[in-house]
Amino acid sequence: MQIVKLSLKEANKIPIEADNINPDNFAGKTEEDIKTIPVWYGNGQYPLGDFFNVKVEGSDSVENVKLVFEGDVARVKRIGQNMSAGEIEINGNVDMHCGFGMKGGKIIINGDADSWLGCEMTGGEIILNGNASYYVGSGYRGEACGMRGGKITVNGNARDYLGEHMCGGEILVKGNVGLLPAISNNGGKIIIEGNATMPANEMKNGMVIIKGEVSDLLPSYKEEGTEEIEGTVYRKLVGDVNVGGKGVLLIR
Repeated sequence: MQIVKLSLKEANKIPIEADNINPDNFAGKTEEDIKTIPVWYGNGQYPLGDFFNVKVEGSDSVENVKLVFEGDVARVKRIGQNMSAGEIEINGNVDMHCGFGMKGGKIIINGDADSWLGCEMTGGEIILNGNASYYVGSGYRGEACGMRGGKITVNGNARDYLGEHMCGGEILVKGNVGLLPAISNNGGKIIIEGNATMPANEMKNGMVIIKGEVSDLLPSYKEEGTEEIEGTVYRKLVGDVNVGGKGVLLIR
């Protein structure tokens, strides 16, 4: 097992672009090696060691590497980008694009996450023990597919456009979500245990289960009776018929 502990030397006002901070790039490396890894700050690249205290315990292959962020990294973007294995634990808030393009491994966030959490991920797992901002599990603007695989669990609330253009994988939100969850979905599964507004607009495929209250339900869904899941009966709707969709929307 290799454990890498990172803590900011001081709070940063300009965001750090930390797309190189993932287990794949840290596996088997010493403290000095890791300190030389470049990160973007403003319009230039600088060694990671300029911003972070680094402590390494052990040395191992990527699947046995754990990165631990001690403290808030609310101005550090792209942590865990494209990671394939290993684990990241963030003990504080995190900035945008955490887990972007993630292929495997696990990220645990003990705080809140800014927008685009887990966007375009294809595998692995993200557990957020706080609230999420916009575009969880979505695709960047103009992309045909957002999240394609893996699982995101939000143990708090999420804001608008949850799972936009989602094509696979699973998202579970324990709290409420904002506007237009599952907009333009083409696959995957979204479970919302709280309330939602205008869900599944232009959904073509996939499944959305909403256990709380639904506001402004679109009229472009066909009623197909009911479906029972674990003893709870849901209204079953299929659509969005405006786009020839065959997605399933289950409402308690």
